[in-house]
Amino acid sequence: MKIAILTLGTRGDVQPYAILGQALKARGHQVTLSTAKNFEKLVRSYGINFRPVEADFQAIMDSDEGKKMLKGNPFAVKRNLDTIVYPLITDALIQFYQLAKESDLVLYHVKTLADGFADQFPEKMLRASVLPAVEPTREFANPALSGVPFPNFLNKLSYTLANYSINLMSKPIGAFRTKFGLPKKFKTQKIRNIYSQSPSFLAKPKDYPAYSNFHGFWFGNSTEELSSEITDFIDAGAPPLLLTFGSMPFKTKFDIQKTILQLTERFDTRMLIVKGWGLDQTEQLENNPRIKVINGAPYDKLFPLAKAIIHHGGIGTTAECLRAGKPFMICPILYPLGDQKFWGEIGFKKGVAVRPIPLKKLTEKQFMESIKELLTNQKLYANAQQMKLLIDKEEGIRKVVEEIESYCE
Repeated sequence: MKIAILTLGTRGDVQPYAILGQALKARGHQVTLSTAKNFEKLVRSYGINFRPVEADFQAIMDSDEGKKMLKGNPFAVKRNLDTIVYPLITDALIQFYQLAKESDLVLYHVKTLADGFADQFPEKMLRASVLPAVEPTREFANPALSGVPFPNFLNKLSYTLANYSINLMSKPIGAFRTKFGLPKKFKTQKIRNIYSQSPSFLAKPKDYPAYSNFHGFWFGNSTEELSSEITDFIDAGAPPLLLTFGSMPFKTKFDIQKTILQLTERFDTRMLIVKGWGLDQTEQLENNPRIKVINGAPYDKLFPLAKAIIHHGGIGTTAECLRAGKPFMICPILYPLGDQKFWGEIGFKKGVAVRPIPLKKLTEKQFMESIKELLTNQKLYANAQQMKLLIDKEEGIRKVVEEIESYCE
């Protein structure tokens, strides 16, 4: 079977789909993943075909104009929507649609706006999600609006408000549909959903349809090994506290480098810092024997060697913490919009994480107090190990592949 996988976003929006594609290929299917061209090396490392699109939103975010947009500058937002963002979306939709037409089955991330052409062949479209943000439920407000204080009785309404992406992007979707002679007006189709979500961490809502299942996270095993530089540092002492803030730029109220230096002394701990794309200033940390700064490493191999993890709250990073059986602290960068606080709250309620505090609201005192709890609260460590045992039993990737194949029988 020819299977297309469509996704857009940051690494956390691409890697789970590459893992899924790899698992489907192992079952004998021909798999092509289409996403931004900057992820070609990552996708091909999973042994699947790659179809690039020009929509490199990471490059946009890293640009001066992109940073103005992230700050909510309305003039920058309007200017860049018309000149940069909309044309990229239209081009991506063209590439996605052409690949979809060639394929027997299409798995897609909602961020791709593939709902904008799902009406052409709804029978072969399957929405694949890492975030339960499309199907409404009364049990929790839309995770994508985790910083907005919705009262419980408005939980379902929060999905209606957040699902206006098709309307908001009517201009590029309309341009794409015109190119292929499709009517501009169309109905969003009722599409089946599959999720990369652990029922042990977040139970499937009772009001979800029977065909929407949480089988477990889509885990893979990286072929990349940890460098000797990293393993030598880890082996030289007690397991280090690990900090990674992912790929989003951020600002803090305090000097984070100075605070990291202070906490290593105050708590007599070592630290491993993953720079990623977000933490670009580490000069003060480079030559400290208690601290190791690295550009990146495979989380599935790195996290089990850490004591605990401080991170931004992406679901991919959160899932790796759970798989490693390590407690964590989430400092959401995307706030009040975004799902990062949602996962922090779930982790806190499950007793595997300290209470999340958005990074832009976090004070130095709060950071230190949270780190102290993360390092010393033994219940967190016991709960994290119990959660790991549950996660290991789920076999999410195997079960979701079987479900996908059942749709085509």
